[in-house]
Amino acid sequence: MLFDFFPSATLTRYLAKTFVVRILAVLVMLVLVLMMLDLLSNSADILEHPGNGQEQILYYVSLRIPQLVQQFLPYSVLLATIITLATLNQNSEVVAMKAAGLSAHQILAPLLLTAFVISLFTFAFNERVVTRATGALTAWENAEYGPIPKDPDVRANVYMNDGNDILLASTISGSGANTVMRGISYYEADDTGMIVRQLRGSEAVWANPGWLLKDARIFDVGTASQEVATEPVLIAPDLRLEQIALRKVDPDSENLFELRRSIEALGESGRMTGELRGKWWHKISGPLSALLMPLLGAVAGFGLARSGHLFARAVIGMALGFAYFVVDNAALALGSFGGYTPLLAAWAPFVLFLLIGETVLIRTEE
Repeated sequence: MLFDFFPSATLTRYLAKTFVVRILAVLVMLVLVLMMLDLLSNSADILEHPGNGQEQILYYVSLRIPQLVQQFLPYSVLLATIITLATLNQNSEVVAMKAAGLSAHQILAPLLLTAFVISLFTFAFNERVVTRATGALTAWENAEYGPIPKDPDVRANVYMNDGNDILLASTISGSGANTVMRGISYYEADDTGMIVRQLRGSEAVWANPGWLLKDARIFDVGTASQEVATEPVLIAPDLRLEQIALRKVDPDSENLFELRRSIEALGESGRMTGELRGKWWHKISGPLSALLMPLLGAVAGFGLARSGHLFARAVIGMALGFAYFVVDNAALALGSFGGYTPLLAAWAPFVLFLLIGETVLIRTEE
């Protein structure tokens, strides 16, 4: 009885095939155009590094395309919904299906099923492909499009606070007591936050507590004098190994399970995790946005095409779809500031626009 909700098998295949073809066409068009614009902005930076050429440009493209697919696949589903339903309406196919006794929900059922399959694909694609591409691209960008350090634990351009003092490191490698920071700039500040001394060195190692800075060059702000230390200097006495290990979590480059472990580790160390928990929930709710698009764009497929309102209906459907993305981003931003709980920030827009789409469809067509 569940399959009675769908039209005939032939009509279901026809609608699903038409929908998929249009999704792919719109997605390819968007990705190609946006990739070309992206290359115009970043190709000069890539080629600026000595030795980089066409191979590095293609490597950048291979890492950037998965991000563009993730970002614009829901938009493609929305635009494909409007194009598909508007074309069916204009060719009187919607009228024929309604005359055969199909309701608006039954006409949309193949599109909703297709969108659900796309949502599942998007989730798997994000977890297996996009996170890895994002992590690799971030590491390459941190290396200024040069050779990426072979050590997977290497992090670049690290900024940390030790009370009022500030520590900058070009790279951090290793883990635990074997952690090594290189290219160190350490700024000592007084209780008012004014910098009183600057220390620069080639390398700092864990001294338990604090860090021993080698080849230290010390500049005293008060006397405007500089000296070179003959022995390693102890810096950042309150900067613990746990703070180094948990300095930053990038939710875009970690899959669902890795991000959960990172959140638990941050929570155990007393760090705030509200924003990351919102991103964790959004890894589930985000791909389901494709499921909403046929419902929000459905207004374009009904009504009389000859009434001259087809274009207006298409615009309304597009506006509803884009409004969802605006509200979704706004909810995540509010969640990161603590205005919403993480669960509410990730799921409220989905539930809200699901109800809006159903209301519009029922009030206008059912």
